[in-house]
Order: sequence, then structure tokens, then C-alpha cells
Amino acid sequence: MNKLRSKLAAVFVAVSALVLAPTAATAEYTPAGPAAGAVIIAPGGTATIPFTGFAPNEPVEFTLTGFNASDATLASLKAAPVESTSITKQADANGAVSVTVTLPDNAAGEYTLTATGQQSGETAVVAIVTGTAAGGGGTGGGETSTAGAIPATGSDSASTIALVAGGVLLAGGLVVAGAALRRQRQH
Repeated sequence: MNKLRSKLAAVFVAVSALVLAPTAATAEYTPAGPAAGAVIIAPGGTATIPFTGFAPNEPVEFTLTGFNASDATLASLKAAPVESTSITKQADANGAVSVTVTLPDNAAGEYTLTATGQQSGETAVVAIVTGTAAGGGGTGGGETSTAGAIPATGSDSASTIALVAGGVLLAGGLVVAGAALRRQRQH
């Protein structure tokens, strides 16, 4: 009976290790931009866009891509005459960093702001939509809008922990039920 318990305990430990290992591996850094959806900036307007989840003190490269992005500025850096512009800033000790985006006066459509960690290689992407002060867009103040935005989905560490705990409890219940069934058959 002790051998059976030892074998069951070994199987339980092995299954737990297999379940928990992927969670630990993905617990590194997951960069993210504003959670409210697309950022709306009026043509010629400015907004500061925050990002979190980078490695502490990691250099982060920001790249703005879109119509006439060469006339946009990132954190007071005038862009070269191309359809995208980039700047590198350093994240703080908590992995947070922000960039100030000023769209050109003739901005139109949607822009993409990509933040890429230079050490981790992790990226976060934010959509920037041009709006007008009178027509229901932005006022240039960098407000965010959830209208038409894709809802936040996926998992976070709390749901992952709950899922793992549920799996461990299920496995433990199966082990106990199997042991009880064997005892019943022996008697």
C-alpha cells in the first residue's frame, strides 16, 4: 500500500510540475498600452500615451506608422521624411514608460504606435485614431475612447492561478477516488 501511495504522490508531483511550468515561463513581462481602447488625437493635437509591463529600466523603442507620419513627432523629436518615425526611451524601475505623440496638422485616418522592448523583444501596440473637436473625436487632449474598441480578452495571472488550482484539485480528487475504489475492491 505504501508503494502505491508513493507512486501516486510521484504522479501527482509530475502532473503538477507539467501544469505549473508553462505558467512560470510566461510570467515574465507582458507590455500593454492604455486599456481603454484606441487613443483619439485631433490633427495637430498632442497626447501622452503610457505603457507598462516592460522589464525594469529597459530601453523601449516607439515607432509611429500611418498617413504622413513623417510630419508627426514623438516626444519632441522631429521625424525624418518617411511613413514611420521612431524614438527610444528608457522604462522606469517598474517597467513603465510613456511617449508624447503630436500628429501633423493634416493627419488623417488611423496610426499605429508600437512599443518594443530592446532587451526582452516584447511588444505592445496602440491604435491612434484622428478625430475632430467638433465631430465627435478628440479635442487633441489625448483622451481615450472605448467606442468600437475590441474588448479586452485573454487571461491574467489571477485567472491562470485559479485554473491551475482547479486542475490540481481535480487531479487530487481523481487520485483519492481511485484509492478509495481500490480499497473497496480489496475488501
